[in-house]
Amino acid sequence: MKRRDFLKSSALASSAFMVPSFLAGFQSNRLLGGQPGKKLVVVQLSGGNDGLNTVVPYRNDLYYQNRPTLALKDSEVLRVSDDLGFNPALQSLRELYDDGLVGILNNVGYPNPDRSHFRSMDIWHTASDSTDYLNTGWIGRYLDTLCEGCDKPYHALEVDDGLSLALKGRQRNGFAVSDIPQLKRTTDSQLLKAVSKYGASMPHHEEENVAYLYKVMADTQASAGYLHQQLQTYRSKEEYPQTPFGKDLKQIAELMCADSDVRIYYVSLTGFDTHANQKPQQERLLRQYADGMKAFVQDLKRNNLLDETLIMTFSEFGRRVKQNGSGGSDHGAANNLFLLGGSLKKAGFYNAAPDLSQLDDGDLKFDTDFRQIYATVLSRWLEADAGAILGQSFAPLGFV
Repeated sequence: MKRRDFLKSSALASSAFMVPSFLAGFQSNRLLGGQPGKKLVVVQLSGGNDGLNTVVPYRNDLYYQNRPTLALKDSEVLRVSDDLGFNPALQSLRELYDDGLVGILNNVGYPNPDRSHFRSMDIWHTASDSTDYLNTGWIGRYLDTLCEGCDKPYHALEVDDGLSLALKGRQRNGFAVSDIPQLKRTTDSQLLKAVSKYGASMPHHEEENVAYLYKVMADTQASAGYLHQQLQTYRSKEEYPQTPFGKDLKQIAELMCADSDVRIYYVSLTGFDTHANQKPQQERLLRQYADGMKAFVQDLKRNNLLDETLIMTFSEFGRRVKQNGSGGSDHGAANNLFLLGGSLKKAGFYNAAPDLSQLDDGDLKFDTDFRQIYATVLSRWLEADAGAILGQSFAPLGFV
């Protein structure tokens, strides 16, 4: 097996262990006198969040007719416009909205939507047409470009145990790690150190794959030390929710505030596949999201990083307009998408509310292709060639 084929098949290629040794010698751009770059934080709500019960059309009779028990009462809704309001679990997000830090795009989707979790998520990750199948992600292809810092895998970090397709490119990948202190403790193992030391002296011969594994092990030790050191540089004083999502956001904030050279962060909140008993389940998750976002934004604001940070929250699809017979909702199509940051050109609602009288086979019709949002982020925020990365031209939007 050739080394390139081995890399493609190895689980190491999509884990935190694919980090090179030169990471240990990295110095902060700010310490070198350079200007800090803009940061992108992508939040994935996995499972298909119900957008209609997130941003609620509380004055629309069709909403209540289609959801006799699932609909939120107008008295429960946190009103943010004459006809739209937030789920009551989003109180913390409402506060950020009132501060002009939240933008909302309604009716986001793509042509010929797919209701499969896996396929729809692949479409979002790769930015492909629904009829095309790609094996690289939109962020991964951004890493493949010659942008400054893209040669470093830690330029894009996913806070998870495995790397999403979104961060996998043709030549370059981001990297994934869920718990940096745990990674440091693991790599501090005397056994691993001994094995790594032996591998470093191993001659290059026909067992190239084995030699490569030894090198990865040694590089991982150096990388873990660097990342752990970055976390020691800044300890957040913000009170984050005591949830896995809150912990992930705190870890991201500490890396950002420590001036680590990670430009893109990717984090997920799972559990939104609410086919039954939706109300309490969704409210619990939305509260985790909103409370986490509030702490995260406050942390960035306190450290003068909010203006150079854009946070994008999406889900692979919305839910059907009509409730099902189990107190929940089934897989749908178009959905809302949240943007947070201190440099939004247009806060509040970017476009009109969903038209519940004009559905596509029971689903909301999309009027904003999600790839227009990607094109805007790539070209106007990351200053990249969006057309080359996405493979076709999409009209950018005016939110940044």
